[in-house]
Amino acid sequence: MADALRIGIAGLGTVGAALVRILQQRSNELAISCGRKIEITAVSARNRNKDRGIDLSGIAWYDDPLDLAANADIDVYVELVGGANGAAETSVRAALARGLHVVTANKALLARYGVELARIAEKNGALLNYEAAVAGGIPVIKALRESLTGNHFSRVYGIMNGTCNYILSRMEKEGLSFDECLKDAQRLGYAEADPSFDIEGNDTAHKLAIMTTLAFGSEIAADDIYLEGITNISIEDIRAANELGYRIKLLGVAQKTETGIEQRVHPTMVPLDSVIAQVDGVTNAVALESDILGELLMVGPGAGGSATASAVLGDITDIAKSRPGAQQVPVLGRPAHLLEPYRRAQMRSHEGGYFIRLTVADRIGVFANIATRMADNGISLESIVQRSQPDAEPGAPVTIILVTHATMEDSVRKAVSAIRAEGYLVGEPQTIRIERPKTV
Repeated sequence: MADALRIGIAGLGTVGAALVRILQQRSNELAISCGRKIEITAVSARNRNKDRGIDLSGIAWYDDPLDLAANADIDVYVELVGGANGAAETSVRAALARGLHVVTANKALLARYGVELARIAEKNGALLNYEAAVAGGIPVIKALRESLTGNHFSRVYGIMNGTCNYILSRMEKEGLSFDECLKDAQRLGYAEADPSFDIEGNDTAHKLAIMTTLAFGSEIAADDIYLEGITNISIEDIRAANELGYRIKLLGVAQKTETGIEQRVHPTMVPLDSVIAQVDGVTNAVALESDILGELLMVGPGAGGSATASAVLGDITDIAKSRPGAQQVPVLGRPAHLLEPYRRAQMRSHEGGYFIRLTVADRIGVFANIATRMADNGISLESIVQRSQPDAEPGAPVTIILVTHATMEDSVRKAVSAIRAEGYLVGEPQTIRIERPKTV
């Protein structure tokens, strides 16, 4: 049996503690599977005295993750500190510079510095594995980086944030408001005290940027993503979508076009009979569309200690099974120096069309005026419906729901702006893209 693989773990929160527990409890079977033992020889965390329910006796303790990465007698550095900068960045750089293999669950770090870190890793013959950074326990990174090599991808998309999916699912199933569902998500630990990173779409954007690079061979461009969160989704939107045969999900979508790559994160209406529409709660789903395989949808737990620890463990065992001198898998699917500069796609017509909800004053001619403003901007309407509340008083504002055929987003924005200028709009309009996935 080969020499033991010595690992150092920085960060002993929910994921780190779960990882230690699994490695210790399943030491023998992992050794048999990998052909060598996996030994935890060093750890780092903020509080040395905290009871984490794990046995750390005989394991070297480092107060500073950077000290662990730079000086510990280890083969693999596991970064579970989090954050794009600070200790996470400096420690990962130090470990790779030493030629240590690195495993991380840090999507923010990779979205910002992924290409730089890939160059350092490849220069020093180190592996940089990050399955847990995208979609938790779903093996999408391995699929894109290894299993589906040779496929040409046209589109990757999915539900990549459990917090948002939980909120939208609860709103639909129980008729609760966004604020009520958010508070419940925080109480259950699905959302942070400051949930903005999740509900504004940033978490999904980081994951999408990484997948875009793996799918299309371009440099990471996390700052070049159209971003819209779910804070403006109302129960009225949820109900209207359902009546039209759709369900609202926060999707991250990246697709390759003749003019470049399009990346976007936003609430989306998907058909009720599509598989992705059935993904509820904190579950994630990632869809891949390619020329050889066709369509693949992977569904599974996207967050939580066990799911993330499972993905981290998979990365560690991949390293344990590798042998010195063997050809290494490029960090980002192809060698960093061969990644193409990111080229943003030109604006084009959105094939799925748009859902537009307008609350307007109950006046003669408003309905016709709205249709005219749409026509003025070259927008063809699939349907336009006026809805009034059954118990509404005479003269109360009414809701108008429009569903467009394929059209440009800029045209939709201009039409809505023209309607706003007419003076009969009450409150803010709502615009949501409609997607009709090939995967159903």
